[in-house]
Amino acid sequence: MAPTETCKRETEITVPVEEVEKETLSVVDEIRTKARLPGFRPGKAPASLIRTKFRQEIRQDVLDKILPKAFRARAGEEHWNVVGTPNVTEVHFNEGEPLRFKAEFEVSPEFELGEYRGLEVPYADPQVSEEDIDTRIEELRNRKAEFVNEDPRPLQDGDFALVTLESLAGLEGEPIKNENLSLHIGDPETLHEFTENLRGVSPEESREFDVAYPADYGQDRLAGKTIHFRATVKGVRRREMPELNDEFARDLGDYKDLGELREVVRGSIRGEREHVAQQEAKNAAVDKLVELHHFPVPEAFLDRQIEMQVDRQLRDLAAQGVDPGQIKLDWGKLKEARRELATKDVRASLLLERIADAEAIHTSQDEVDRELNTLARREREPVAALRMKFEKDGTLARIAARIRTEKVLNYLFEHARKVIPVAPVPSEVEPAPSEEAAPSDE
Repeated sequence: MAPTETCKRETEITVPVEEVEKETLSVVDEIRTKARLPGFRPGKAPASLIRTKFRQEIRQDVLDKILPKAFRARAGEEHWNVVGTPNVTEVHFNEGEPLRFKAEFEVSPEFELGEYRGLEVPYADPQVSEEDIDTRIEELRNRKAEFVNEDPRPLQDGDFALVTLESLAGLEGEPIKNENLSLHIGDPETLHEFTENLRGVSPEESREFDVAYPADYGQDRLAGKTIHFRATVKGVRRREMPELNDEFARDLGDYKDLGELREVVRGSIRGEREHVAQQEAKNAAVDKLVELHHFPVPEAFLDRQIEMQVDRQLRDLAAQGVDPGQIKLDWGKLKEARRELATKDVRASLLLERIADAEAIHTSQDEVDRELNTLARREREPVAALRMKFEKDGTLARIAARIRTEKVLNYLFEHARKVIPVAPVPSEVEPAPSEEAAPSDE
């Protein structure tokens, strides 16, 4: 379905002189009631004096009222679904003459909705192995593990060292001083310099050594730097895991034994994988929809989509301690870089809206209320107060739209043709071993 036209439109509008004069008289009356002119009581100054004294203000007020009203009337007559605010040009406004102007604007794209049922998507029922359950239960044991102090002895792999760590050189600004740092000796997550220099050290002993932090280290202050530290061991601890038995299951929750816990864990893993698999299938369905439908996208929609993406990124940066005000954005370059993705997102949104209309998919008040109640509990705010706040800032409408979109995605998934994903075939197959290389029967 190739696009037949762009979303841009242009129209010329003429407003009869009678309507212009009527609006002008209304504006003059409004100004006269508020104007304070020497020698006249409020509201008693002659209209001719008001027209002369406030000529520019009257002209602007008349334009501010007539232009949008005239444009809305024309849009209604032509059944245009206008997007954004029109750009008004070539305004001809002279006393005693009709008002004429041009308006450049965009309309929501018109397109024929193709087939959206039976879209082929990758999906397979999630499988959960006994090993998967073992791994998850081991994670639960780790969470319930307790630290036990050991009698003073040299540190060895697997121990948790309680140390006082001080930076002596290599760091600008305030030095590091941590009185109670826990280091897991020999663990892959522990920088190897700590393990190598503290292995074999006993409580009350100190060591000085350098630590080279990788460039991608999580703390910017340390990333890429080599710091000279003094570490004093204060204690040796080991992690004691709870025994895996029925008592462990009962301690975790309302489980009668380990077997019941395993079944609950199986269901939990299956649910997680089901959610991921369905989400991937839904994303694939949307991608397929966009591939099958080609139509122009209004610049106003693109701008809004890109602004939302950038705003989300800035909020993420702010959450990481970065001041968004220090970031200089080149809107032109940003828009061009994100245009392709934003165009796809806008097309997808328009298609999902059209499908919702075609299938009479709506958001009920009960669905919005349930979401609102959940958010109120999470935010620890009264439901009524949160509703008032969300109605004012538009969040309530966005919640309703999101629920509707999710229902459309569920519809697409339910009516999709699900195909089990095929594992990628290696590009090179290793040759079978020759007789000489094969193991002997002897």
